[in-house]
Amino acid sequence: MPDQHQYHHPEPPGPPGDNSDPDSDLDIDLQELDPFQSRSLAQRRSADGRPGSHEARSRIPLRNLRLDGLHGLSGRRRGNTQAFSGQGAAADDDRRGLLDDDDGSKTGSAASLGQNGDEAPLLRRRESDQRPQKRRGTLARLGSALRFRSLVATSSHLPTPDGVAEEEPEGEVEHDPQSNRTVAVGQLQASRFPPNAVSNAKYTPWSFLPITLYNEFSFFFNLYFLLVALSQIIRPLRIGYLSTYVAPLAFVLAITLGKEAFDDIARRRRDAEANAESYTVLRFDTSGRSSGGQGKPASGGSNKLRRSRKRQQQNFEENQHLREGRNREHASDSLDDAPSASYQEAVKASRDLKVGDVLKLSKDQRVPADVILLGSFLSQKAIPEEPASDDVVDTDQSEPAPNGLSNPKPGLEGQQTPDGGSGQDTGGAEAFIRTDQLDGETDWKLRLPSSLTQSLDITEYVRLRVTAGKPDKRVNDFTGTVELVPKDRQGYDPYIDKRSIEDRGDEQSSTESQVKKAALNIDNTAWANTVLASSSTVYAVVVYTGSQTRQALSTSPSRSKTGLLEYEINSLTKILCFLTLALSFILVAAEGFEEKDGRKWYVSVMRFLILFSTIVPISLRVNLDLGKSVYAWYIQHDAGIPGTIVRTSTIPEDLGRVEYLLTDKTGTLTQNEMELKKIHVGTVSYANDAMDEVASYIRQAFGQIASSDGAKTALFTPSSAFTSTTNSGTRTRREIGARVRDVVLALALCHNVTPTVEEDHGERTTTYQASSPDEIAIVRWTESVGLRLLHRDRQSIVLQFVDSERIVVRVKILNIFPFTSDSKRMGIIVRFVPDADSSTASDAGEIWFFQKGADTVMTSIVAANDWLDEETANMAREGLRTLVIGRKKLSSQQYEEFSQQYAQASLSLHARDASMAAVVSEHLERGLELLGVTGVEDKLQRDVKPSLELLRNAGVKIWMLTGDKVETARCVAVSAKLVSRGQFIHTIAKMTRKDAALDSFDLLRTKPDACLLIDGDSLALMLAHHRDAFIRTAVRLPAVIACRCSPTQKADVARLIRAYTRKRTCCIGDGGNDVSMIQAADVGVGIVGKEGRQASLAADFSIEQFCYLTKLLVWHGRNSYKRSAKLAQFVIHRGLIISVCQTLYSIASQFEPVALYRDWLLVGYATVYTMAPVFSLTLDRDVDPDLAALYPELYKELALNRSLSYRTFFIWVAVSIYQGCIIQGLSQILVGFDDFSRMVAVSYTVLILNELIMVAAEVTTWHPVMIFSIVGTAAIYFGTIPFLGGYFDLKYIISVAFLWRVLAISAVSLIPPYVVKLLRRKIRPPSYRKVQAL
Repeated sequence: MPDQHQYHHPEPPGPPGDNSDPDSDLDIDLQELDPFQSRSLAQRRSADGRPGSHEARSRIPLRNLRLDGLHGLSGRRRGNTQAFSGQGAAADDDRRGLLDDDDGSKTGSAASLGQNGDEAPLLRRRESDQRPQKRRGTLARLGSALRFRSLVATSSHLPTPDGVAEEEPEGEVEHDPQSNRTVAVGQLQASRFPPNAVSNAKYTPWSFLPITLYNEFSFFFNLYFLLVALSQIIRPLRIGYLSTYVAPLAFVLAITLGKEAFDDIARRRRDAEANAESYTVLRFDTSGRSSGGQGKPASGGSNKLRRSRKRQQQNFEENQHLREGRNREHASDSLDDAPSASYQEAVKASRDLKVGDVLKLSKDQRVPADVILLGSFLSQKAIPEEPASDDVVDTDQSEPAPNGLSNPKPGLEGQQTPDGGSGQDTGGAEAFIRTDQLDGETDWKLRLPSSLTQSLDITEYVRLRVTAGKPDKRVNDFTGTVELVPKDRQGYDPYIDKRSIEDRGDEQSSTESQVKKAALNIDNTAWANTVLASSSTVYAVVVYTGSQTRQALSTSPSRSKTGLLEYEINSLTKILCFLTLALSFILVAAEGFEEKDGRKWYVSVMRFLILFSTIVPISLRVNLDLGKSVYAWYIQHDAGIPGTIVRTSTIPEDLGRVEYLLTDKTGTLTQNEMELKKIHVGTVSYANDAMDEVASYIRQAFGQIASSDGAKTALFTPSSAFTSTTNSGTRTRREIGARVRDVVLALALCHNVTPTVEEDHGERTTTYQASSPDEIAIVRWTESVGLRLLHRDRQSIVLQFVDSERIVVRVKILNIFPFTSDSKRMGIIVRFVPDADSSTASDAGEIWFFQKGADTVMTSIVAANDWLDEETANMAREGLRTLVIGRKKLSSQQYEEFSQQYAQASLSLHARDASMAAVVSEHLERGLELLGVTGVEDKLQRDVKPSLELLRNAGVKIWMLTGDKVETARCVAVSAKLVSRGQFIHTIAKMTRKDAALDSFDLLRTKPDACLLIDGDSLALMLAHHRDAFIRTAVRLPAVIACRCSPTQKADVARLIRAYTRKRTCCIGDGGNDVSMIQAADVGVGIVGKEGRQASLAADFSIEQFCYLTKLLVWHGRNSYKRSAKLAQFVIHRGLIISVCQTLYSIASQFEPVALYRDWLLVGYATVYTMAPVFSLTLDRDVDPDLAALYPELYKELALNRSLSYRTFFIWVAVSIYQGCIIQGLSQILVGFDDFSRMVAVSYTVLILNELIMVAAEVTTWHPVMIFSIVGTAAIYFGTIPFLGGYFDLKYIISVAFLWRVLAISAVSLIPPYVVKLLRRKIRPPSYRKVQAL
């Protein structure tokens, strides 16, 4: 096969008599100069059987004539004589013009103008010019004659996507979310996609009023008062002033709508902060360069003048570009050495990111949208740690490029690094991300850019096209492709595999034959709200934004939450309304339904309904809403729970009604910080301070190598002379030392951890990257005891002795068997290098197989022993995550046999994974030497154990929903005391059969005190087929643990509990994967975690630590509920008692619907004269915070609904009826019915005093504000009496007769109810009284 870059010499012209080519090089048809005729001309020739493009190779002089013609038009004409003569430089031009390519399109040559061979027009044919001929007017024809300036057009562009015209403005068409998308990297897109903005707001400016008004009038008493207010428009129904009924309703609505608006504005401000986070974006400039595909579409708008100016500017730029391109064409053998685009870095806010933007991400930076990784390089801060000797690490890690291409890796010779320079490799294409905010899994995920894009220079990114599927909420699944389109100019392209020059059969082969494609999967992605964990710089292209990201699709929309107390009061209001209606009918019926004073009987009923409207107190909503604001203020200013924020102030009472708590694990119960706490080597266990003894054994074992004078180049091997420890000590101690050394060595080698050294402010620090924090914790522990991981790549591992900083171990990695959730173990085969002079490529050295894994699988793999099961059980009871370590020595023959069979199994097309696992099990996983057991602790949040115990004692059933592994969740549940010691844990995992799933619940029905542990697949099966049976059994259990849960499953479980139990559920989490669960709960609590504030922003209450939840519930929640319950009943009592007075007066006035208290007396009673004392009950409390935490049973009794129930409601109704009858009846008897003003003065004064004294009698703990409000309100009332002359007889008020009547009626009204209350408290004291007595 000839070299693909050799020139193709033109064929000699035919003999003079040969007329097979009617279009000779000198016969230029003038019509061919017209670009509007070129296509028809080409079609005409094709129909006549004229020569194809293959024969056009002999027409090089015409090609050069065209190009030189263009150059001449631009003022730099070449010698056309030389071009036609085929001599000198023109001949070289001809050969360069024939540089082999598929489509024959060449930038800066005739072929680049849109057609192949000589049929190409001299003018570039624009898509916008391809219109029917009949549409060309005089102006268009004139433009054709003057179009020579546009001969300097740049390279032709690839076709635009189907259905999108080139002249159509960018983003005018909304992309169909149900279809696949093709993303042009680094360029504007042809379709419009959602903005990349996070929104937790419940309302939009145009939906606020409709939604809030609907929510408000969905409550019966608001609708009732709206009808009462509207009834005053009808003259026969009008009683008093219209403002008497309209103003209170307007005030209530203003307060409620104002609170909702304030809360939503606060959410928008917090969202604005998150959306303003800055990110580095690469801006590509393709002007004067080939964009490699769909060019920049026209900007939006249809202004002809703007497009004309833009076209002129483009023509000028194209002209300028051709002038510059001519010199480059003659200066190099390649027609195109220039990059496809230039780029510069710019800073964009998260909300401004768009599909197609190329992001530059660094360590610990959050991914703002769903992206595809294009390249990953070692960060500038990360310094590769070079081993001491030159041959410690085999640095030749070059791998063949995909599809047989010999593409250079970034940083190699001839290839630029991301920073624009060339030199050594900038790092492997590996990146780790943290996904705990997305799926709750603590393990870091390894992400790799496609090999096609990793080997690509950044300036060539504009040639990439990414095809992705429609938006999907599955966070663990993705399928797509990336393709690299060819450059528009023909020449050497190191990223495109040219076809052989010998096989040129059809010169008209499409551009698609040059397009390189590569598959994309989940390993090439990073979803929004994940965090880049590795010390690397990652370039990624945005493919999904805003509402179409995985995170957003897995999140439930925000909903307006209404407290349970609101619904209960709404039910009581309906009862009061029924009483009002019944009373109105009774009074009209007592009169015989007769017409009176020209009023029909039904008009009288309506007037009575309006008179008794105070039975349904409109001020109830005002008092309750203001009370909620007071509770929120107390919560936010509690010094015991600093940083707590109330984001939804409408449901503080529900904090006191929680019966089910659904909690996340990672970041909520745990800190996600692993630490190796314990190690057992068979006969001895080491923990805490005993780790110093482990370090001493390591110093004895590896210190000899570092201090040996005769073995400067010697390295440690398990069978080397350095294996013996010092002669001091007993034999048992030497054996223990050898076992400790072997365990530490195995732990230092059997992992997937990669060390990186970062330099920050002149200080070098080593950080570790791995897919699991467990492995990082183990490697850090081995460093702490003396054996440091110095270097790790795909081929070797280097260990350093910490004390001497000398390399003591070097191994070549032969095979790695990564950890999976199915295998529950990971293994590695290494070859020990005996001395520093040996190369890792050498076959000399011992071969060892190391493996670590869960005790459930390792028990059958390691050799027989009598201590493994007991020790792993002990560690599990302590809540530690156990790993069993084993090893096995392999001979060269054994390894060769294994390697051959393993390679053969890896080529199997059927059951490949099972075949490979079978080979590993047969050759390696038999009779492993048991080295030891490690116990790793996932650090719990502060005071998690006592907090969970307190909540359980408070009657709260706790469910832990996590995306982590089953073993991890079990260990955390035990260590956090979610599962008590000795409690049975019933595990349901990997359930696939519907009948077996139902049978697995039989045991739980007989053991109601057991704990259920279920994985995500089994949970999905239960929810799909046995939803009722599952929830009926699960809600009775004291604890449920669900593992491997997706965000959607968490939300489904929360909704299922709410729907089935009708109880209040509280969900708490700290990550973006918890947002759906938080929003689905009755009460959502978000923790401000290390990884972000997304859960906090979406929650109703935001706290900083899990332990704050206990005070939030048992203290603030309890107080909020009890205070609101008391406040609601007092307001009902206040409205009911005045309605009873009105009823007695109507009966005494022969059933006339005449008002007893009018205008100001009615309004003042519900506001100025009674509101402050009644509202001061929001400050009352029955116990101190310490007692509430000491006796969580006080919280448990709130579930019995004793504070506000039908029983307590009817007790207050009875008290109201009694007091109303006494006040109005005795007033009419003692004063007389005829003297209306005196009777009103007495009854109204007693009514005010009765309310003030009733408030004082209900207070449990006095607050200065209570005293001030009661005394102040009494002073205000008596101070305004002189201004009430229109209602009272003022002379009578200052008489003794008025005074004794008021005192007598008040005593009869107040003393009997108070005596009954004292007796009830004595006979059946409330719980808080019992606690206070203790």
